[in-house]
Amino acid sequence: MSYFRELPDLNYQSPIKTRQSSQAYVRVKNLFRRVKLRDDITNKNNLFTLFDKYQIPEGARPDTLAEDLYGSADLDWVVLITAGITNAIDQWPLSSKDLYRYVENKYGLTEINEIHHYETKEVRDSKSRLILPKGKIVDKEFSMVNPDSPTKVNITPNPVVGVTNYEYEVIKNEEKRSIYLLRPNYLQMFLNDMRDIMHYDKSSQFVNKRLAETENTRNTSP
Repeated sequence: MSYFRELPDLNYQSPIKTRQSSQAYVRVKNLFRRVKLRDDITNKNNLFTLFDKYQIPEGARPDTLAEDLYGSADLDWVVLITAGITNAIDQWPLSSKDLYRYVENKYGLTEINEIHHYETKEVRDSKSRLILPKGKIVDKEFSMVNPDSPTKVNITPNPVVGVTNYEYEVIKNEEKRSIYLLRPNYLQMFLNDMRDIMHYDKSSQFVNKRLAETENTRNTSP
């Protein structure tokens, strides 16, 4: 991931016991310097101008999407940032094989097809008006009045369907496939803005735009 090459550097006082001087520093990446998309960019007015809705295909990874969309697998971090993904392990969809392995480890082989919860089926009246939407989590015994015969209670028996543990995890995994990605023609603008943000402003720690130096708290020589 080339994202770390974009981070500015930090001269940090050396923690190495074999250092030759109390003034010794090690040069590290400043992991505390982070970027995110501006709120005004992701509002509804700009969302459909700067971004395209994208469905992550089976087996795709951030680097393969970056290669397809932006011409470089090294821009996988652009995919993650613009999609609002902060934890790729939890927020990126698994392949079918990896998902089955995950469900098996989570529930155990004998519990994969056990009922996780119950959801409503869609119910409409004789005029095709929606009375009960599907997908509402309910108890197994849930029932309702017949919309065409309201005086007869519980005449629409069991308007519910069981969702197994495996089906539940598949649904959650599929929801992760729908993301918004920055359009390629706005990529360079995004990179330029991000690199400007990564530059240091002049301060007591300033060395140059890409390097700052922390205070040395050691007052004695080793």
